[in-house]
Amino acid sequence: MKKIDHQPAKDLKLSQVQGFLLYLELERSLSINTINSYAFDLEKFRIFIEEQDLNGFEDVQDTHIEKFLAQLKKEYKASSTARLLSTLRQFYEYLIDTKTYSIKLNPLEFFDSPKLSRKLPDILTIEEIEKILSQPDVNISLGLRDKTILEIMYACGLRVSEVLTIKTSNVLYEDEVIRVIGKGSKERIVPIAVSTLEWIKLYITNSRSTLAKPNSEDYLFLNWRGKALSRMAIWDIISKYSKMAKIAKKIHPHIFRHSFATHLLEGGADLRSIQEMLGHADISTTQIYTHVDISYLKQVHKEFHPRG
Repeated sequence: MKKIDHQPAKDLKLSQVQGFLLYLELERSLSINTINSYAFDLEKFRIFIEEQDLNGFEDVQDTHIEKFLAQLKKEYKASSTARLLSTLRQFYEYLIDTKTYSIKLNPLEFFDSPKLSRKLPDILTIEEIEKILSQPDVNISLGLRDKTILEIMYACGLRVSEVLTIKTSNVLYEDEVIRVIGKGSKERIVPIAVSTLEWIKLYITNSRSTLAKPNSEDYLFLNWRGKALSRMAIWDIISKYSKMAKIAKKIHPHIFRHSFATHLLEGGADLRSIQEMLGHADISTTQIYTHVDISYLKQVHKEFHPRG
């Protein structure tokens, strides 16, 4: 009988990585960019364990992780190291769950990610938001479109990519919600203010109908050629009206999302509800807004309290 050669260690490692990446795509529906980041991290680790003359991922010990961390510290900043360690933790959990090895304990279990200093996001006051929203000339087609875009970004706290992919059929007027396709193609339902729905209706009737061409797709927001808007177009719209409103802060599209979340929190909304509306997979991402809220409270205290 012909002897079947064992697969080389390198090929085995590659197949395990590929299985994990396929799991991320099919089971967790992560985006291509995110999967590529995971692939980059795992390739770096695979090269490292080969340099240590290890046969596979199952041979990794605490001393190897310590050495790998020391290497990362020289090459990467803390945020990149934290991301890479997160990738490895998830990869080993996958190997344990799929019983690829006999290992039962994640070798990353007792290694902490580096402490990250979280920069509080910039936000706009309600007055600044209102000032920007009042700038577009709604008597012209593109002005009405721009006004509707700004309204929907603040009313729903959407990412730029989510605004670009809204279709006319995603707006559910009677239910007063909008169906949004977020990161990793995950769908969520976000409440929308009645006043914003009115702007959408007005835009569809008086503006979109003039922008749409016979070959236009069903995207809600179109450019003057009848095509879907680009990311840069949203940046230009926000920059234009922020300058017109004479807002001194550095304005970017995400500032509307940050302001949406912070104003909800200040108004008494609970963190879980805000997490759902923002489409955050992990509530720790949403918790940064509690720090923004505390900063706001301190500012109010300093301004209005006799001992402030």
